[in-house]
Amino acid sequence: MYNGKKVIVVLPAYNAALTMGKTISEIPMDVVDELVLVDDNSTDNSIQVAQNLGIKHIIEHSVNRGYGGNQKSCYDKALELNADIVVMLHPDYQYTPKLILAMVSVIGNDLYKVVFASRILGKGALKGGMPLYKYVANRLLTLFQNTMMNQKLSEYHTGYRAYDKDVLKKINYHQNSDDFIFDNEMVAQIFYNGFEIGEITCPTKYFEEASSINLKRSITYGLGVLKVSVLYFLTKIKLYKWKLLTQ
Repeated sequence: MYNGKKVIVVLPAYNAALTMGKTISEIPMDVVDELVLVDDNSTDNSIQVAQNLGIKHIIEHSVNRGYGGNQKSCYDKALELNADIVVMLHPDYQYTPKLILAMVSVIGNDLYKVVFASRILGKGALKGGMPLYKYVANRLLTLFQNTMMNQKLSEYHTGYRAYDKDVLKKINYHQNSDDFIFDNEMVAQIFYNGFEIGEITCPTKYFEEASSINLKRSITYGLGVLKVSVLYFLTKIKLYKWKLLTQ
């Protein structure tokens, strides 16, 4: 626990057998109460590895439900276990688990309800091997999103996030996409409901075993980001009523 608050780390997994052990070994279990791993119908032995690592709460999807669908199962289980703070950490070891304490402390001390670990603050992204085209796209999309949402985040696209339970209970994340755009839809819901997002600098690593989407999926994601931003803006100025924000 942290300041009397129950901390649960959720691990959305897909073919993470080779990196899961390294990820789990660096999670600060003196702060974290429970681990929840949701396997999205992996084709490797991720489930067996998770069991061997002693992860108590393992959910196995019988079909691949997508990145967003995986997160829905993660958050549902965390709330079922009465989490006060939920940290989403990818088990592919692209993000360091050593930042969990810092992220939890921000929420646990009532500074922010949401914390993102940003790869863009500082120079960690390119130094860690982020492809240049992804870096440029990240910066351009973030500029557009900040303009549309009247915010000043350094990036909207990190997969390393921590939430107070109040946020997960307030926003209707079940309405969101099951694909990668789920993350951006959650950001829109967070801001629309009046929550603020704190950021901390996060080093990142790009390597063969780390998960990454291809160029075609990246373009689809980018177009989805533009759509989310525009619909958010139109809903805020009351020219449109986007159900993800208003229901």
